[in-house]
Amino acid sequence: MKRYLAFVLIPILSLLLLTTAQAELKRVAPPEGASVYLISPADGETIRGPVTVRMGLRGMGVAPAGIDHPNTGHHHLLVNMPLEQVDLSASLPFSDQTRHFGGGQTEARLELQPGTYTLQLLFMDYRHVSFDPPVVSEVVTITVE
Repeated sequence: MKRYLAFVLIPILSLLLLTTAQAELKRVAPPEGASVYLISPADGETIRGPVTVRMGLRGMGVAPAGIDHPNTGHHHLLVNMPLEQVDLSASLPFSDQTRHFGGGQTEARLELQPGTYTLQLLFMDYRHVSFDPPVVSEVVTITVE
């Protein structure tokens, strides 16, 4: 019975506590005038893969995830995911639609299958949580051949 508690119940309780803590993450305000934008690709561009994404930022600094330094954060790219579908009050999950650049990257190469894609940057804090209000780019639509 003690082993059952140690190997089953303790991890479950830990996960519940972590989920509760994440649900209570307080979003912080970005500096006045902060903005994020896609340098490339351009809206309406047709590209042969792989796609090189270059990310720009004004009014804030880029720092790796986990580094709590004032007025910094890191880039996330929403691929075919409307901002309305993102829970801005929680840590952003990792997926093909929510790309994380937690190393502080400002450029990345994406392997995308041929098709049409929407891309939007979402700049988030060291915890992968959105600023309030969110710092987001305009949506860019591209076609990959």
